[in-house]
Amino acid sequence: MTGRRSFLKTATGAGALVTLGQMGGLPGVTAAEARLPAHLVRFHPDIEPLVRLLEETPREKVLEEVAIRVRQGLSYREVLAALLLAGVRNVQPRPVGFKFHAVLVVNSAHLASLASPDSERWLPIFWAIDQFKSSQAANVREGNWLMGRVDEAAVPKGHQAREAFIKAMDNWDESAADAAVVGLTRTAGANELFEIFARYGARDFRDIGHKAIYVANSFRTLEVIGWQHAEAVLRSLAYALLDRSGAKENPAKADLAADRPFRQNVEAVKAIREGWLAGKMEAGATKEMLQGLRTASAQESSELTMKLLNDGIAPQSLFDAYFEGAGELMMRAPGIVSLHAVTFTNAIHYAWNRVQDDETRRLLLLQNAAFLPLFRGDRPDEGTRIDALEPVTPEATGDEAVAEIFAEISEDRLLAARKMLGYLEKGGSAQAISDAARRLVFLKGTNSHDYKFSSAVLEDHEQLSPPWRDGLLAAGAFYFRGSGERDNELVGRIRGALEK
Repeated sequence: MTGRRSFLKTATGAGALVTLGQMGGLPGVTAAEARLPAHLVRFHPDIEPLVRLLEETPREKVLEEVAIRVRQGLSYREVLAALLLAGVRNVQPRPVGFKFHAVLVVNSAHLASLASPDSERWLPIFWAIDQFKSSQAANVREGNWLMGRVDEAAVPKGHQAREAFIKAMDNWDESAADAAVVGLTRTAGANELFEIFARYGARDFRDIGHKAIYVANSFRTLEVIGWQHAEAVLRSLAYALLDRSGAKENPAKADLAADRPFRQNVEAVKAIREGWLAGKMEAGATKEMLQGLRTASAQESSELTMKLLNDGIAPQSLFDAYFEGAGELMMRAPGIVSLHAVTFTNAIHYAWNRVQDDETRRLLLLQNAAFLPLFRGDRPDEGTRIDALEPVTPEATGDEAVAEIFAEISEDRLLAARKMLGYLEKGGSAQAISDAARRLVFLKGTNSHDYKFSSAVLEDHEQLSPPWRDGLLAAGAFYFRGSGERDNELVGRIRGALEK
C-alpha cells in the first residue's frame, strides 16, 4: 500500500489516552488545527496535540520544542506515550525492522532511561524522538503510509472477537485481523491479549526475530504509559505479525521454511512430560544444549530441548544455554543478524515469564531453541567459544579498570571481552560495567541497535545463573560502544535544549 492509504480504514474511539491536563504549557490548538484527515486513526483530544507536535515539527526543531514543554511541566510518561503513538501512526510496521525501529526502540530507550542518573534520564527519550523523525521521513519517501481508521462495521462483538482474531491470524487475513483485534482490545484484558500475541510473535522466522521483539516491547511500553493506549498499538502489532516478507503464497496454505519450526513444535510440545517446570539446575545440561546450538539444525535443537526437559532439567538451565549461545554468535560474527539472536532471546524470555498457559510456555522454549540455529545459518562451528573465553586481568583496578576496558573496546573487542571477564572474575562490579555501557550508548550511540542490544544484554545478565552471567556480559563487548568513539552530536543539543 502506498500514498496516504493504510492497511486500516478507521480510527477507534476507544483506546483513549492518558489525560495530559494542560500538556505542560502546550499552546492551545484550534478546532481547525486539530482536525485530522478523515481517514486517519485519531487519538483522544488530550494526547492528540502532543502527538501532532512530534509529527509536524521539523526534525531540526522538535527536540527544542519538546524541551520547552518539559521545562513547563510535561511529564516523562506523557512524552513516552506520544512518542509511541506517533511512531505507530506514521511508520509502516513492514518490514518489522529498518525504519520501524523508531517504534521498536521505545521500550529499550525507556529501560535505559530508568537505569540512568537523574541528570541523564531524558537523553534516551530525546534520542528516540530524533529517531522517530528520521523514520518518519523515510516512511514518507517510501510511500507515506499512515495508519487509518478501522472499519467499525467489521468489528466483531465482544464475545466473538477472540475467536475471530485467532481465525484471522491463523489464516493470515489482514483485514479480518484488524477488525477483530479492535473488538478484542475493547473487551479483553492485557494478560489475555498477551497470551495470544506471544504465540504469534514466535510463530515464524520472518524479519529475523523482530516480530517477537515487537510483541514484548509494545506490551512493556503499554504497561508504562497505560492500557488505554492499546488499541492503535495492537492494530499495528497485528499487521506487523502478518508480514509475509514478500512471499506470494499464503503461509496458512503453503509449507514455507520460515513457518516449519512452529508447525513441528506445536505438535512436539505434547510429548513434554508433566511436571516439566520442576526440573533441576544442571551446568552439564547447559553445556550440552550450548554445544547443540553450535551445530544442530532447528529441528534437532528443539528435539534436544525436549529431551533435556523430559530428563528432568529445569528450563533455567536451557535459557542459560540460549543466552550464552546468542552471545557467542555475536562474538563470532558481530553484526545485525547475530545481534538479533540476542534481542530475540531477550523477548522470548520476557514472554515466557509473563504467559501462564502451559502449552505456550513449552512452545516458546522450543521456538527459541529452533530459531537460534537459523540465526547461526551455515557458519561453521569455528572461532571463540563463550565458555572458553580466557580472562585477562586489566592493568588498572576499580573505576580505572572499567575505563581501561571500554577504551579497549575501541581498539580490540576480543581483548576487551577478555579483560571484562578477568575484571568480573576478580570481584569487579558488574553494575559499574553496566553503568559505563549505558552512558557510552547515550554519548556515542548512533542507531536503535545500540539501545536494543545494550538494554537486552544488561537485563539478561541479571537473568542468568551465576556461573554463566559473566560470559554474557563479556560478550557484550563485541557490540558495546567504546570510549574512543566519536561523541553523538545530539547529546549537546539535547542538554542545551533542556537547560535553557
